[in-house]
Amino acid sequence: MIDRARAQILSLPRRYKQAILVVFDFFALCLSLWAGFSLRYDGFYFPGTVGQIWVIVSAPLITIPVFIRLGLYRAIVRYLPERAMWTILRAMLLAVMVWVVLIFLSQIAFHIVVPRSVPIIYLGIGTFIIAGSRFAAKWAFLPHFDKKLVEQKAVVIYGAGDAGLQLAQSLRSTHRIAGFLDDNRLLHRREIGGIKVYAPERLGDLASEYGVSDVILSIPSLTAQRRKEIVASVGTYGLKIRALPSIVDLVTGKYLVSQIKEIDVVELLGRSSVPPDPTLIRQLVVGRSIMVTGAGGSIGSELCRKIALWKPQRLVLLEANEFALYQIEQQLAEVPDLIVVPVLGSVADPTRIDEALRRNDVQVVFHAAAHKHVPLVEANALEGIKNNVFGTATVAESAFAQGVEHFVLISTDKAVRPTNVMGATKRWAELIVGDVAARAGERGTGQQFCAVRFGNVLGSNGSVVPLFKKQIANGGPVTLTDAAMTRYFMSIEEAAELIVQAGALSRGGDVFLLDMGEPMLISELAENMVRLAGLTVRSEANPGGDIEIVVTGKRPGEKLYEELFYDASSAQVTEHAKIMRAASREVPVDISTSLAALSSALEANDEARARHILFELVAATG
Repeated sequence: MIDRARAQILSLPRRYKQAILVVFDFFALCLSLWAGFSLRYDGFYFPGTVGQIWVIVSAPLITIPVFIRLGLYRAIVRYLPERAMWTILRAMLLAVMVWVVLIFLSQIAFHIVVPRSVPIIYLGIGTFIIAGSRFAAKWAFLPHFDKKLVEQKAVVIYGAGDAGLQLAQSLRSTHRIAGFLDDNRLLHRREIGGIKVYAPERLGDLASEYGVSDVILSIPSLTAQRRKEIVASVGTYGLKIRALPSIVDLVTGKYLVSQIKEIDVVELLGRSSVPPDPTLIRQLVVGRSIMVTGAGGSIGSELCRKIALWKPQRLVLLEANEFALYQIEQQLAEVPDLIVVPVLGSVADPTRIDEALRRNDVQVVFHAAAHKHVPLVEANALEGIKNNVFGTATVAESAFAQGVEHFVLISTDKAVRPTNVMGATKRWAELIVGDVAARAGERGTGQQFCAVRFGNVLGSNGSVVPLFKKQIANGGPVTLTDAAMTRYFMSIEEAAELIVQAGALSRGGDVFLLDMGEPMLISELAENMVRLAGLTVRSEANPGGDIEIVVTGKRPGEKLYEELFYDASSAQVTEHAKIMRAASREVPVDISTSLAALSSALEANDEARARHILFELVAATG
């Protein structure tokens, strides 16, 4: 019966509940003041005149508007935080002060006498009754299974639109909602669905008053730049920021509270995505036998996952690392009607490459196998040259001999005016593919050989993102090589899609450049990742921050900034908005002769000579 009565009261409209509170407070405050007079006179006090009745009634008439102004009737009693006690005390103090002034004026005008101790007694009793009734109701109306909610962290919803209101209604059963934040000034200080809307600048006050730890972004149409600004502002308070799923899920009603996701740093790149062109995809992938070298790597595995969705006839996975090959094969095994052929072997093994291409009648090759970690390749130059230069030469020559129709080399922005061995080897790889493309053109085979050059992909093996995540999880510090260092970034998913489409645009010998947008400061990336973790950056301006960012100095061969073009002004547009074509350049050297010299240095294990030959060719073609 008690549970039924409680449920009926809880089901009342919010306005009715607020009215009940106002009526209760009116009589409770009258009772408090009457008790104050009774205690002062040490006996039952009976107001016998109109003036004495006015004195008692005036107290709640003054106090209730103060309660309304300080938001005591906006709070949901069931989820009232303990710190609300101080709000009640503050409201009572302010109301008593105003009441005392009114009574003082009444004494002058109407000769009404109120002992000086009565306001003090009224303050104590009134605070006790108002606060006690609130917390008693909180425990009475909060079901036993819901009492854990009191200990849960409160959340703020950024965005007071339809999506935010739906989210609030979904969260109310499991979370405490401290309020909405919205950029629209017209909504500030209003209530939507019983929840007050605040200016974003009030977030700090909400965090301290309600113990907010999470801000949920509920503006599906938000631009990447504005999202970036919001993350930065929320991060200054040390709060964690999460987001709703895509607008498609919102429109179809598919989102649930459990689907609220962490904002990924990929979303802060400020890039506008372009849907893949189905014509280009069909042209290169659908119904074809495709081989991906380095299939277990970060780029290679993402390429495989994308290609698998576009219905190739067969997908051949070439990988030197047994465990990496096993992992990607297991992932692709879940794709229906896909023939997957795992090939364990090195790109530097011509016999193995020839056999894989011939046996599987491969028509398209994506050459992603490479050693890419700059410091490691710098410290192991001969191995880097063997894998990146001669591995590319082996795969390209074998593809040429076996009649492969399309060959796509995955290159890097580090190949432009390289200062390290890794970049130089990738420049050699571009030149080797260009040389094979020229021979294919001379013989009229119709084979298309090209390279696709782009910058860093977030989340790839060896990238700064996993390193920063680990350092943040360990409590810092986050290490930077140089505070002014910039890099181009894109998501690994977008890179894989663009690589495939660039291959379909090839006319032979092309070097395609993916539109990477504007370069990002690595220091800014680190700060964003700290904020996304719900932490603050420790600095001179904020010595009490959580994570320190430390500059360690540039590593050997590392550039302060990277370039995508040798000559940016000569870049040509293509049919795809995110893909450009570098202007063709005459190569004033004989690649085969240079390869023979480099091979001789490798056989002699002469690293100094190999480095000299490596960079000499790069300088001659720059």
